[in-house]
Amino acid sequence: MVLGSIILTGGAASRMGADKGALPWLGMRAVDRVAALARAAGAHVLVTVGTTDYGLAFVADDPPLGGPVGGVLAGVKALRTRGCDRALVLAVDAPTIRLADIEPLLSEVGVGAAFEALHLPMVLDIAAIPSEARADWPMARLAERTGLSQLICPPEARARLRGANTPVERDELLVELAASEAAQKDGAT
Repeated sequence: MVLGSIILTGGAASRMGADKGALPWLGMRAVDRVAALARAAGAHVLVTVGTTDYGLAFVADDPPLGGPVGGVLAGVKALRTRGCDRALVLAVDAPTIRLADIEPLLSEVGVGAAFEALHLPMVLDIAAIPSEARADWPMARLAERTGLSQLICPPEARARLRGANTPVERDELLVELAASEAAQKDGAT
């Protein structure tokens, strides 16, 4: 199967107060960190879906600010035309996710998986998305109707997987990210 990635960037960011995709995370925009994760996960193609073009492959939300399922459906359409048949769906507000956090989703057999009580990230077979799926569906309905396995979320990864919707959540994740990157540098020297 050819894996592509959809990075959802279309939220209004009202709780954050700033464009989440453009926010810096230790010198990199959030959207660039998430794109790097998608590539490390093996995505051959990636598209951002939302209202802002960040200079990566871009698909506009349909309708604008219409919700995450609309973004997934628009992204899936773009991935399908680029030869992908499996999608890794990521949120731009979760730029501290580690590859190890999503490896259980990537290795799940069947039509795909998500973590219990979290709608993103998810991995799904594009052909498994029901033809009646609509942009206004809740993410839980899309996951259920697609037949995604629900995996137990590792407690130590929950905050990274949920991402940052507020400045306080961002500050907490930035502290963890700085410590993680410092530990990696110390281990490499």
